[in-house]
Amino acid sequence: MIHEAILWERLSDEDLRVRCNLCSHRCVIPPGKLGACCVRENRDGVLVTLVYERAISQHVDPIEKKPLFHFHPGSRSYSIATVGCNFRCAFCQNWEISQLPREQHQIPGETARPADIARAALRSGCASISYTYTEPTIFAEYALDTARIAVGLGLKNVFVSNGYMTPELLHLMAGLIHAINVDLKAGRGEFYHKISGADLKPVLTNLKLIQQLGIWLEVTTLVIPGLNDSDEELRWVASYLFNELGPDVPWHVSRFYPQYRMSNTPPTPSATLARAWQIGRDVGLRYVYVGNLPGHESESTVCPACGAMLIERYGYYVRFRNLGNGVCGRCGTTIAGVAMRP
Repeated sequence: MIHEAILWERLSDEDLRVRCNLCSHRCVIPPGKLGACCVRENRDGVLVTLVYERAISQHVDPIEKKPLFHFHPGSRSYSIATVGCNFRCAFCQNWEISQLPREQHQIPGETARPADIARAALRSGCASISYTYTEPTIFAEYALDTARIAVGLGLKNVFVSNGYMTPELLHLMAGLIHAINVDLKAGRGEFYHKISGADLKPVLTNLKLIQQLGIWLEVTTLVIPGLNDSDEELRWVASYLFNELGPDVPWHVSRFYPQYRMSNTPPTPSATLARAWQIGRDVGLRYVYVGNLPGHESESTVCPACGAMLIERYGYYVRFRNLGNGVCGRCGTTIAGVAMRP
């Protein structure tokens, strides 16, 4: 469905160029052309989204899959996506749908209205709707319209994002989007330029703004052998989170598997992930998790004060222990998060 976009401005009435202010690329788009995401088009001086009500995926997932470990843990989240992305990461795990408009010039999807999605989430017994799999920033109109209806039904809303939205969009999200997991890919701008076709600085700025707006934040770093797995790199990321966002922001260090344009890169060794976990803890982060490695002891949440097991995890299996109403049952320490209770 063709739908007028939000957050754009016309730059010239003569040549009808427009600027999209949805993500930090801030694309200047001539008539008949697409933005970097390949799903927003200038049609005769009006910016439109090509993915409104065109869902490429709808699934019920554990909230831990996002991953969000401190936001309604143990609950289910109704997950939706459209095609398209404003990044072009060489290691993308969902490249078949995220890069489809760029590589095959196609925008498939089944018609699904915002109200239909919200009602389906409610029928499925989900506590939230997650806008995920691809980059939800590029289908923000669709996501926010769905989120408004979801809030009216008592549901929460989640973004799983690269964090490249503009501050203008983040302000529109406040009160509608309740949690975000941001993929902080590295601590170096050259990594972002070379691997993702983007800049690092807007992501770092947005991480702080997300917290300031009262949106629950968790951060994921996909640890890739030979690219961002050095002690220096990992310590920079962990130190940034600790110094700028505080010790309670959960940090997920996730295992890389060969994918897309990096199919010849080996999976991340478990020893590397253990080292990343230790670096995060040494820096002072209270909640560090190893991801994409089912059975690793660091999947579980323990009390940062006394070490008691609070939420035991094995993959997406969740068992609450020693946790009542967000407080450690052994020592009484409050555990950071939202609805941290059985």
